[in-house]
Amino acid sequence: MDPVIQRALDGFVSAVRETFADDLRAIVLFGSAAEDRLRATSDVNLIIVLHRFDPTRAAAFAALQAPEWTAAQLRHMWLRGDEIAEAAAAFAVKFLDVRRRHRVLHGDDPFAALDVPRAAAVAQLKQTLLGLVLNLRHHLIARGQFEDSLAMAAADASGPLRASAAELLELEGAPAPTPKEALQRVAGDTLAELSRLRDEAALPAGQAGPLTRKLLGLAERMLERVRALA
Repeated sequence: MDPVIQRALDGFVSAVRETFADDLRAIVLFGSAAEDRLRATSDVNLIIVLHRFDPTRAAAFAALQAPEWTAAQLRHMWLRGDEIAEAAAAFAVKFLDVRRRHRVLHGDDPFAALDVPRAAAVAQLKQTLLGLVLNLRHHLIARGQFEDSLAMAAADASGPLRASAAELLELEGAPAPTPKEALQRVAGDTLAELSRLRDEAALPAGQAGPLTRKLLGLAERMLERVRALA
Protein backbone atom coordinates (compact mmCIF):
# COMPACT_ATOMS: atom_id res chain seq x y z
CA MET A 1 0.00 0.00 0.00
CA ASP A 2 1.18 3.53 -0.76
CA PRO A 3 2.92 4.96 2.35
CA VAL A 4 0.74 8.09 2.30
CA ILE A 5 -2.44 6.01 2.27
CA GLN A 6 -1.05 3.68 4.93
CA ARG A 7 -0.32 6.64 7.24
CA ALA A 8 -3.84 7.98 6.74
CA LEU A 9 -5.30 4.54 7.44
CA ASP A 10 -3.17 4.08 10.56
CA GLY A 11 -4.26 7.49 11.85
CA PHE A 12 -7.90 6.70 11.20
CA VAL A 13 -7.72 3.33 12.97
CA SER A 14 -5.96 4.88 15.96
CA ALA A 15 -8.59 7.63 16.22
CA VAL A 16 -11.46 5.12 16.02
CA ARG A 17 -9.92 2.92 18.71
CA GLU A 18 -9.28 5.85 21.05
CA THR A 19 -12.67 7.51 20.56
CA PHE A 20 -15.01 4.51 20.64
CA ALA A 21 -13.02 2.46 23.17
CA ASP A 22 -15.21 -0.27 24.71
CA ASP A 23 -18.01 0.38 22.19
CA LEU A 24 -15.72 -0.84 19.38
CA ARG A 25 -15.84 -4.48 18.28
CA ALA A 26 -13.83 -4.50 15.03
CA ILE A 27 -12.34 -2.44 12.22
CA VAL A 28 -12.35 -4.28 8.89
CA LEU A 29 -10.70 -3.30 5.62
CA PHE A 30 -12.38 -4.74 2.52
CA GLY A 31 -12.21 -4.68 -1.26
CA SER A 32 -9.12 -3.81 -3.29
CA ALA A 33 -7.26 -2.38 -0.31
CA ALA A 34 -7.58 -5.66 1.58
CA GLU A 35 -5.88 -7.38 -1.36
CA ASP A 36 -3.19 -4.68 -1.71
CA ARG A 37 -4.50 -3.94 -5.20
CA LEU A 38 -5.41 -0.27 -4.94
CA ARG A 39 -5.58 1.67 -8.21
CA ALA A 40 -5.72 5.41 -8.87
CA THR A 41 -9.54 5.39 -8.78
CA SER A 42 -9.86 3.00 -5.83
CA ASP A 43 -11.46 3.90 -2.52
CA VAL A 44 -10.12 2.52 0.74
CA ASN A 45 -13.20 0.81 2.15
CA LEU A 46 -13.71 0.11 5.84
CA ILE A 47 -16.44 -1.25 8.06
CA ILE A 48 -16.41 -0.26 11.71
CA VAL A 49 -18.43 -2.72 13.81
CA LEU A 50 -19.68 -1.35 17.12
CA HIS A 51 -21.35 -2.94 20.11
CA ARG A 52 -23.48 0.20 20.34
CA PHE A 53 -23.60 3.51 18.51
CA ASP A 54 -23.04 6.39 20.94
CA PRO A 55 -23.94 9.77 19.34
CA THR A 56 -21.70 11.60 21.80
CA ARG A 57 -18.65 9.56 20.80
CA ALA A 58 -19.66 9.88 17.15
CA ALA A 59 -19.69 13.67 17.47
CA ALA A 60 -16.28 13.61 19.12
CA PHE A 61 -14.91 11.50 16.28
CA ALA A 62 -16.45 13.79 13.65
CA ALA A 63 -14.43 16.66 15.13
CA LEU A 64 -11.23 14.70 14.46
CA GLN A 65 -11.76 14.38 10.70
CA ALA A 66 -8.38 14.84 9.03
CA PRO A 67 -7.76 16.12 5.47
CA GLU A 68 -5.47 13.16 4.78
CA TRP A 69 -8.37 10.75 5.36
CA THR A 70 -10.29 12.45 2.57
CA ALA A 71 -7.22 12.62 0.33
CA ALA A 72 -6.63 8.89 0.81
CA GLN A 73 -10.27 8.26 -0.20
CA LEU A 74 -11.16 6.48 3.04
CA ARG A 75 -14.80 5.35 2.88
CA HIS A 76 -16.26 3.98 6.09
CA MET A 77 -19.48 2.21 7.05
CA TRP A 78 -20.60 2.12 10.69
CA LEU A 79 -22.51 -0.98 11.72
CA ARG A 80 -23.64 -2.50 14.99
CA GLY A 81 -22.81 -6.17 15.42
CA ASP A 82 -26.48 -7.09 15.79
CA GLU A 83 -27.19 -5.50 12.38
CA ILE A 84 -24.76 -7.62 10.36
CA ALA A 85 -27.16 -10.38 9.32
CA GLU A 86 -29.88 -7.89 8.39
CA ALA A 87 -27.46 -5.72 6.43
CA ALA A 88 -26.05 -8.75 4.61
CA ALA A 89 -29.54 -9.82 3.52
CA ALA A 90 -30.39 -6.28 2.36
CA PHE A 91 -27.07 -5.62 0.59
CA ALA A 92 -26.06 -9.14 -0.35
CA VAL A 93 -23.66 -8.33 -3.20
CA LYS A 94 -21.63 -5.92 -1.08
CA PHE A 95 -21.43 -8.20 1.94
CA LEU A 96 -20.60 -11.29 -0.07
CA ASP A 97 -17.74 -9.28 -1.53
CA VAL A 98 -16.77 -8.30 2.01
CA ARG A 99 -16.76 -11.97 2.99
CA ARG A 100 -14.47 -12.80 0.06
CA ARG A 101 -12.08 -9.86 0.43
CA HIS A 102 -11.50 -8.47 3.90
CA ARG A 103 -8.76 -7.99 6.45
CA VAL A 104 -9.30 -7.34 10.15
CA LEU A 105 -7.35 -4.31 11.39
CA HIS A 106 -8.67 -4.47 14.96
CA GLY A 107 -10.82 -6.83 16.97
CA ASP A 108 -12.35 -10.12 15.93
CA ASP A 109 -13.63 -11.14 12.47
CA PRO A 110 -17.37 -10.33 12.27
CA PHE A 111 -17.66 -11.79 8.76
CA ALA A 112 -15.85 -15.12 9.11
CA ALA A 113 -19.10 -17.10 9.29
CA LEU A 114 -21.33 -14.70 7.38
CA ASP A 115 -24.25 -16.51 5.73
CA VAL A 116 -26.37 -14.83 3.05
CA PRO A 117 -29.51 -16.64 1.81
CA ARG A 118 -29.31 -17.54 -1.88
CA ALA A 119 -32.65 -15.89 -2.63
CA ALA A 120 -31.41 -12.62 -1.11
CA ALA A 121 -28.18 -12.84 -3.11
CA VAL A 122 -30.05 -13.38 -6.40
CA ALA A 123 -32.53 -10.56 -5.70
CA GLN A 124 -29.85 -8.08 -4.71
CA LEU A 125 -27.59 -9.02 -7.61
CA LYS A 126 -30.48 -8.37 -9.97
CA GLN A 127 -31.11 -4.99 -8.32
CA THR A 128 -27.43 -4.03 -8.50
CA LEU A 129 -27.09 -4.90 -12.18
CA LEU A 130 -30.35 -3.21 -13.14
CA GLY A 131 -29.16 -0.08 -11.35
CA LEU A 132 -25.89 -0.19 -13.30
CA VAL A 133 -27.75 -0.63 -16.60
CA LEU A 134 -30.03 2.34 -15.92
CA ASN A 135 -27.16 4.55 -14.74
CA LEU A 136 -24.93 3.77 -17.72
CA ARG A 137 -27.80 4.38 -20.15
CA HIS A 138 -28.44 7.72 -18.46
CA HIS A 139 -24.82 8.79 -18.81
CA LEU A 140 -24.63 7.75 -22.45
CA ILE A 141 -27.72 9.80 -23.29
CA ALA A 142 -27.45 12.78 -20.93
CA ARG A 143 -23.65 13.10 -20.77
CA GLY A 144 -22.51 11.33 -23.91
CA GLN A 145 -20.74 14.37 -25.32
CA PHE A 146 -18.57 14.79 -22.22
CA GLU A 147 -15.76 12.25 -22.16
CA ASP A 148 -14.69 13.04 -18.60
CA SER A 149 -18.20 12.32 -17.37
CA LEU A 150 -18.35 9.02 -19.25
CA ALA A 151 -14.94 8.01 -17.93
CA MET A 152 -16.10 8.72 -14.40
CA ALA A 153 -19.26 6.66 -14.94
CA ALA A 154 -17.18 3.77 -16.26
CA ALA A 155 -14.79 3.98 -13.30
CA ASP A 156 -17.71 4.06 -10.85
CA ALA A 157 -19.19 0.96 -12.51
CA SER A 158 -15.96 -0.99 -12.23
CA GLY A 159 -16.25 -2.03 -8.58
CA PRO A 160 -19.92 -3.11 -8.68
CA LEU A 161 -19.31 -5.01 -11.94
CA ARG A 162 -16.39 -6.93 -10.46
CA ALA A 163 -18.32 -7.80 -7.30
CA SER A 164 -21.38 -8.75 -9.36
CA ALA A 165 -19.33 -10.96 -11.67
CA ALA A 166 -17.81 -12.77 -8.69
CA GLU A 167 -21.23 -13.36 -7.14
CA LEU A 168 -22.79 -14.42 -10.46
CA LEU A 169 -20.14 -17.09 -11.01
CA GLU A 170 -20.50 -18.28 -7.42
CA LEU A 171 -24.28 -18.59 -7.81
CA GLU A 172 -23.76 -20.48 -11.07
CA GLY A 173 -21.43 -22.89 -9.29
CA ALA A 174 -18.19 -21.81 -10.99
CA PRO A 175 -16.50 -19.31 -8.63
CA ALA A 176 -13.42 -17.35 -9.67
CA PRO A 177 -10.38 -16.79 -7.40
CA THR A 178 -10.75 -13.00 -7.48
CA PRO A 179 -13.39 -10.45 -8.59
CA LYS A 180 -10.97 -9.22 -11.28
CA GLU A 181 -10.69 -12.71 -12.76
CA ALA A 182 -14.45 -13.14 -12.45
CA LEU A 183 -15.05 -10.01 -14.50
CA GLN A 184 -12.54 -11.10 -17.13
CA ARG A 185 -14.23 -14.49 -17.35
CA VAL A 186 -17.72 -13.04 -17.62
CA ALA A 187 -16.69 -10.28 -20.03
CA GLY A 188 -14.92 -12.66 -22.39
CA ASP A 189 -11.93 -10.31 -22.76
CA THR A 190 -9.43 -8.50 -20.58
CA LEU A 191 -11.23 -5.13 -20.63
CA ALA A 192 -7.85 -3.48 -21.04
CA GLU A 193 -9.40 0.00 -21.27
CA LEU A 194 -11.06 -0.44 -17.89
CA SER A 195 -7.76 -1.51 -16.31
CA ARG A 196 -6.06 1.53 -17.80
CA LEU A 197 -8.80 3.80 -16.49
CA ARG A 198 -8.46 2.35 -12.97
CA ASP A 199 -4.66 2.70 -13.10
CA GLU A 200 -4.47 6.21 -14.53
CA ALA A 201 -7.90 7.74 -13.71
CA ALA A 202 -8.12 8.86 -17.35
CA LEU A 203 -8.49 7.53 -20.89
CA PRO A 204 -7.11 8.62 -24.27
CA ALA A 205 -9.45 10.77 -26.33
CA GLY A 206 -12.29 8.86 -27.95
CA GLN A 207 -12.19 5.79 -25.68
CA ALA A 208 -14.63 6.74 -22.90
CA GLY A 209 -17.74 6.33 -25.05
CA PRO A 210 -16.88 2.89 -26.47
CA LEU A 211 -15.85 1.65 -23.01
CA THR A 212 -19.09 2.86 -21.42
CA ARG A 213 -21.11 1.15 -24.16
CA LYS A 214 -19.10 -2.04 -23.64
CA LEU A 215 -19.79 -1.96 -19.90
CA LEU A 216 -23.48 -1.35 -20.53
CA GLY A 217 -23.67 -4.37 -22.81
CA LEU A 218 -21.80 -6.44 -20.23
CA ALA A 219 -24.17 -5.39 -17.43
CA GLU A 220 -27.17 -6.23 -19.61
CA ARG A 221 -25.82 -9.71 -20.40
CA MET A 222 -25.03 -10.36 -16.75
CA LEU A 223 -28.54 -9.29 -15.80
CA GLU A 224 -30.01 -11.82 -18.22
CA ARG A 225 -27.92 -14.56 -16.60
CA VAL A 226 -29.16 -13.55 -13.14
CA ARG A 227 -32.77 -13.62 -14.36
CA ALA A 228 -32.17 -17.19 -15.47
CA LEU A 229 -31.19 -18.09 -11.89
CA ALA A 230 -34.48 -16.95 -10.37
